[in-house]
Amino acid sequence: MTVRKVEAERGWPWRLAVLLVKPPLLATTRQDWQGGERIPASGGCLVVLNHVSHADPFTAAHIVYDHGRLPRYLAKSGLFRTRILARFLNALGQIPVDRHSANAAGAYDAAVAAVRRGDCVVVYPEGTITRDPDGWPMVGKSGAARIALATGCPVVPIGQWGAQELLPPYSARFRPFPRKTIHMRVGEPVRLDDLRAQEVSAQTIRAASDRIMTAITDLVAQVRGQEPPTVRYDPRRDGTPRTGDQQPDQHRRDQA
Repeated sequence: MTVRKVEAERGWPWRLAVLLVKPPLLATTRQDWQGGERIPASGGCLVVLNHVSHADPFTAAHIVYDHGRLPRYLAKSGLFRTRILARFLNALGQIPVDRHSANAAGAYDAAVAAVRRGDCVVVYPEGTITRDPDGWPMVGKSGAARIALATGCPVVPIGQWGAQELLPPYSARFRPFPRKTIHMRVGEPVRLDDLRAQEVSAQTIRAASDRIMTAITDLVAQVRGQEPPTVRYDPRRDGTPRTGDQQPDQHRRDQA
């Protein structure tokens, strides 16, 4: 496994974050990472991955950080409601997004600006932990595709599995022991050049989003050694809320 040193100036917020987060991760998880060298060593980029647990922003940050980049997340605005935490997250360069208001447009603008100044922005295209009963990636939202088309940056997909064993979806039951293996497969950048050559429209955004989710799903299938569903789960089809907590028994079908 190739590991790169972070070359960017970290400052005290990042030094503190690493001190608080990395030792517990090393104590409770094992890393099965492949393809991490595909995360660009410099320059603006998007890292896109599936979302299976409230713990996986930490495990995802681990692989990004250990491959030389400081991850900037599109983070839900609720995390910024506490003044001290908000100041800390802002110092880390994290980007608040309110998924239920017009302020989401401001988050998009901030993400585009971050990519253009050379940051590594991490996005969960699904927008929330998957609602798929078997944990497969569901239909993506448009945010990652719009940022990718606006900036022309590399879009690096990651398929991940294992964080849901550390902290099951929509559960507060943290299960640190025995140590859990976090599987990460980093793919080649998603090919979007033909779409970028076209005028941005609802059609090109949908096509870009579908390619991003297909790339992620293929990587998850490699990790799990299983075939994904032929039709990607769409909460709108059965009236499932796109956001908000669910009961844990809605996700009890095996995530092995």
